[in-house]
Amino acid sequence: MSIKQYEAFVKTAELGSLTRAAEALGSTQSRISHVLSAMEEEYGFRLMQRSRSGVVLTEAGTMLLPKMEAVLRQNRELETLIADIRGADAGTVRLGAFTSVAVHWLPGMIEAFQAAHPRVELKMFNGDYYDVEQWLRDGTVDMAFITLPAPEGTRVIPLAEDELLAILPKGHPLAAKPQISAACLGREPFISLLQSSDHDIHRALDKAGIIPNIRYTTKDDYAIIAMVEQGLGISIVPELLIRGRSQNVEVRPLEPRATRTIALALAEGVSSPAVEAFAQTAVAWLERTH
Repeated sequence: MSIKQYEAFVKTAELGSLTRAAEALGSTQSRISHVLSAMEEEYGFRLMQRSRSGVVLTEAGTMLLPKMEAVLRQNRELETLIADIRGADAGTVRLGAFTSVAVHWLPGMIEAFQAAHPRVELKMFNGDYYDVEQWLRDGTVDMAFITLPAPEGTRVIPLAEDELLAILPKGHPLAAKPQISAACLGREPFISLLQSSDHDIHRALDKAGIIPNIRYTTKDDYAIIAMVEQGLGISIVPELLIRGRSQNVEVRPLEPRATRTIALALAEGVSSPAVEAFAQTAVAWLERTH
């Protein structure tokens, strides 16, 4: 049986007339009559008694009516859901982000996205660089904020350049310099993220030929700032991370200048209209606010 046949039966039962049912469905009386006769032939029993005054359901037709109405209702719900998904108004977006993006960008991006797509569910996963890339590889997330270069097998949308800055304890002798050379960093106790999570900083040091004197390592970005505040060493952090947290440390640009490129990476083969819509929202939000 097709949805069209169920519609013909239900509408005829509702209106009590083949003619009125045909008008309501944009069809003809003969076509509706033919559809109902074909249903009865297939089922092997009568559904309606026809007369000059209209149609009346048989006992079998009365039993089938609520079931067919339920099928039509479920079909409408299915079509609505399909349209919502196509229009990015339904579904789930699983999103990975590292700390600085999660703190400074995501709240605004999420607000803008949910204002336009209130029925899409967002699931956020927060971790370090290593965590985020692993989530992309194993399918935990549909998309993630990363820094370039991107993991293999992902589609990348570059978003912004973020400068890497030296941070020093208040009153540190190097704070007298307007810029901090990479050579100076090699002579000071250095506080670092775990090697697996510190791609950008170690690339900058490697480019300058500097091997840092790593005294402490941590997985927590903000723990680095706290340790520098306590005079335990110096470090390099992205500008986005230190934003709003620089009052208790000295912040200086590096010489030569170093940056990281923040991007969105979308896992191959899992994109959906909702995922694409969030990526578009993220790009538009940055263009509007930066």
